[in-house]
Amino acid sequence: MSTESAAPTPGTVRPGGRTARTRSAVRDAVLTGLAEHGYPGLTVEYVAERSGIHKTTVYRRWGSVEGLVADALDLAGEDAWTPPDTGNLEGDLRALAREVTETFGSASAAAAPTAFIAAAFQSERAAQALRDFYTERFARCETVVRRAVDRGEAPSGTDAAAVVRAVSAPLFFRALITREPIDTPLADQTATAVAAAVRAGAYLPARR
Repeated sequence: MSTESAAPTPGTVRPGGRTARTRSAVRDAVLTGLAEHGYPGLTVEYVAERSGIHKTTVYRRWGSVEGLVADALDLAGEDAWTPPDTGNLEGDLRALAREVTETFGSASAAAAPTAFIAAAFQSERAAQALRDFYTERFARCETVVRRAVDRGEAPSGTDAAAVVRAVSAPLFFRALITREPIDTPLADQTATAVAAAVRAGAYLPARR
């Protein structure tokens, strides 16, 4: 079978033009459904009714709840978000950390992203979509560290990926594992600690 005639896997279609509105409406319905019912309670029927898109169309294009969740994450990763540029490393890390607290700092804000994470434990397809989303998002953030190296704020060779993960990891741990509150002071404290570690060379490649 040629690639021209092969049918795409449901949930992997990237429609454009007028059909982009359909995709956006479905994604909004998925987010609402995850926030209200969690992954186990999300159904194709709910998404169809909430989005106003016929159930047959939803099944044909996305195939299943797994396909809906995966495409919602894909669409989230296609946004125009750019990392902060405050002019210095600590300011940039603080801004990144504060974004995490804004996303996971309250039950209402955290409902949908937490449900995405929960879905990743129940569906390998959702897990791969979540990995892809964060891989791409963290890759965008690495420019924060590269700018710091260019300004002389960080040693040459600093592992940008490790720095980006370090500033968000303690916040994710508290929000998702221990279920403790996170707030702006904690975000700032985390950013200050990571910036100090960067200056000290803690994120340089280990010497053997």
